[in-house]
Amino acid sequence: MKVSIILAHPKKGSFNHALAEAARDAIARNGHEVMFHDLYAEGFDPVLPYGEIDRDATLPPRIAAHCAEIASADGVVIVHPNWWGQPPAILTGWVDRVMRPGLAYEFTEGDGGEGVPAGLLPAKTVMVFNTSNTYPERERAVFGDPLESIWKNCVFGLCGNADFFRRTFSVVVTSSLEERRRWLDEARRMAGERFPAL
Repeated sequence: MKVSIILAHPKKGSFNHALAEAARDAIARNGHEVMFHDLYAEGFDPVLPYGEIDRDATLPPRIAAHCAEIASADGVVIVHPNWWGQPPAILTGWVDRVMRPGLAYEFTEGDGGEGVPAGLLPAKTVMVFNTSNTYPERERAVFGDPLESIWKNCVFGLCGNADFFRRTFSVVVTSSLEERRRWLDEARRMAGERFPAL
């Protein structure tokens, strides 16, 4: 399987980086091909220009490469912090520019864009690891866990990926080294289970 890992955290050496590396190691160890992207390190431009909106638009080479990769990935892993109940802007922009009509989803014939699209992404398994400084109970009770809805329903559900799994690691800011080590072990285990040995 080909697995695309997308990391969005601005600080090298962050716990998000460690989570992404843990997933990468487990998936590669199980024999899968891993395509790894640190969006900040790559200097990914998240701004969707008007000229790219049309489904037949000519795309810059870097965006076209991301599109080709996600269109061929058998699995996707997203890693990011929870900022204001949403992903960082660089990752939201990645979705804007890469999850394109005709590639990630398609409206049925005769539908002008007002209906419910059919998903096109071939990924059989999608995982999202995110970090937070809010307790999970408060995230659900007060905010309604917006990240679950964004990723499961608004992005990957719409793009046809039914096998969705998400794990939030919190509270990071007050966590101990031992807790973070346990979380990394858990991330390795979960990634290995979702992408088992070939």
